[in-house]
Amino acid sequence: MKAPFFLFSIVLLSILSSCGSNKELQERAPAQFNEVYYSQTENGLNLYIPVAVIQENRVKLESVYFRGMHSALNLDAEKPNLYVASFATGKGDKIMHEDPKEEYGNKAPQAPKESPFKIESDEAILVFKQNEKTKYYKLTGIEERN
Repeated sequence: MKAPFFLFSIVLLSILSSCGSNKELQERAPAQFNEVYYSQTENGLNLYIPVAVIQENRVKLESVYFRGMHSALNLDAEKPNLYVASFATGKGDKIMHEDPKEEYGNKAPQAPKESPFKIESDEAILVFKQNEKTKYYKLTGIEERN
């Protein structure tokens, strides 16, 4: 009686643990990208992902990990195929005052969030949904532009 229960428990635990660790990088890009780049701003940096071709009915670009931070991707209002992620590094001008009410409006730096995969400083992890499944793709060769 104990042996079947023990065996069933082991099988159940192995199934449950394998579901949670199913993160793997996709080798095929979810879309055709032009050169990915970033630029420094007063309050942080912006990562730009220009998309040449994407199957919008099957693929949805959601977020990105870059330089120890995580941010949602938004479609640029002026450029229809440009996705932008904004990261607040907190390097902009700060108002320091003895009255804390005067400091209202200071932006806090973005909390660090570790990427699910090891990446270099010129790489980012793109998080996207394809057919309702979350997938990951590594973007490489990201350069700074002004």
